[in-house]
Amino acid sequence: MSFSFELTGRTALVTGASSGLGERFGRILAASGAKVALAARRADRLEALADRIGANAAAIQMDVAREADVIAGYDAAEAAFGTVVDTVIANAGIDGAGLATEMPEDAIEHTLNVNLKGAILTAREGAKRMMAAGVTKGRIVLIASITAFEPSPGLVAYSASKAGVVQAARSLAREWARKGICINTISPGYIRTAINDAWFDTDPGKAQVARFPRKRLMGQEGLDAMLLFLCSDASEFVTGADFVLDDGQTL
Repeated sequence: MSFSFELTGRTALVTGASSGLGERFGRILAASGAKVALAARRADRLEALADRIGANAAAIQMDVAREADVIAGYDAAEAAFGTVVDTVIANAGIDGAGLATEMPEDAIEHTLNVNLKGAILTAREGAKRMMAAGVTKGRIVLIASITAFEPSPGLVAYSASKAGVVQAARSLAREWARKGICINTISPGYIRTAINDAWFDTDPGKAQVARFPRKRLMGQEGLDAMLLFLCSDASEFVTGADFVLDDGQTL
């Protein structure tokens, strides 16, 4: 039996698509044939990206921490493409950096709201609609982090939120096991993005990279193949799994 990561016929929604990994995910999915709803708060950046991708992309303004926004976002995606979203990438996130003893309460709450609650709201709204439409090959991918498993001083709220994402996906996979939906997580290692760019230009950031076994940061392209696999028909028998893609950083 041969497998293809061709996504023609799929309609995807990617959150956090205005920059970084989310922007790349949107471009990769569209290049593989999917129609892609690009969701984030920054409408101008989304519209510019949708213009670059072409007719298979739509810009959807959405704040994942607000359920009303998530519902409206899915409504807009369905209106743009005339079909239910059957492929969801819950990628929106913030770094939530700060020492635990110094981080303000509202910053902790905001990190958990965007990274964890936002992922759950995005996944469950997509699942509700797939179930109602009778979708039998639904795909949901939540973006976690290696900090879900590694002690991360200065990233307590962030790492806790990402550990929650991994466990939420496993629990949802069990809950939806007979609903025609596969839900999995990708836990990337450190990749230079807009969130962490300034850190890796500092001396402590450079020292961190020097401690990695391969003494380098991952490239964003390191996630492409796994993303396409998990969104494709080839992943039919994969659900509730987490995939650590970190270039050996945790070895």
